[in-house]
Amino acid sequence: MQGLLAFSNAVDRFNTWINRYVIWLILAATLISAINALVRKIFNNSSNAFLEVQWYLFAASFLLASCYTLLQNEHVKIDVVYSRFTRRTQTQIDIFGFACFMLPMCTAVMWFGVPFFWKGLVSGEMSSNAGGLIRWPVYAMIPLGFGLLWLQGMSELIKRVAFLKGIIPDPTLKPGEKSAEEELAEEIRKLAEAKSLPHTN
Repeated sequence: MQGLLAFSNAVDRFNTWINRYVIWLILAATLISAINALVRKIFNNSSNAFLEVQWYLFAASFLLASCYTLLQNEHVKIDVVYSRFTRRTQTQIDIFGFACFMLPMCTAVMWFGVPFFWKGLVSGEMSSNAGGLIRWPVYAMIPLGFGLLWLQGMSELIKRVAFLKGIIPDPTLKPGEKSAEEELAEEIRKLAEAKSLPHTN
C-alpha cells in the first residue's frame, strides 16, 4: 500500500504543478478576446483565427484543469442523499464511483481520443472557417486532459482505500477544515458549556 500511496502523492504533485501554469491559459484567452474586440470595433476588422484560438485555450484550460478540480474535491456532486451518509459510507460510494464509472469513462475517451488526434495530426486537418487554425492541437487536449483525469482518479481511489484501512486521514478534508464528527463534537461541547453557565435575570 505504501508504494501505491507514493504513486498517489507523485500524481498529486504532478497535477498541482501542471495547473500552476494552466491558469495562464485563461489570462491569454481573455487578452486575445479583448484585443479581438478592440480590433473589430476600431478597425472594423477581425479574423476567425482570433475566435478559434480563444476556444482552443478555453478547451485546454477546462480539460487540463479537471484533474486539479478533482484533487481539490471541487467537482460538482449531487449530494442531497450523499451528504446524509457517514464519512465511511461516502468513501465507499466514492470508491465505487471511481472504479465503475469515472476510470472506465476516462479510459474510453482516451481509447477513441488518441486515434482522433492522430488522424488530425497526420492529415494536417484545418478549420473549415476562412483563416481558421489547424485542428490537431485542440484534438490533443482530449486524450491529454482525460489522461490526467484518469491519473488523478487512480490517486483518489488509492487514497480512499487507504483511508478506509486507517492508514491515512480523510483525503477530502482541506488543511484546517474540520470533519463532520469534529463539528458535531464542537457543537455538543458548546451546548454543554451553555447549559453549565449560570442564568441571570
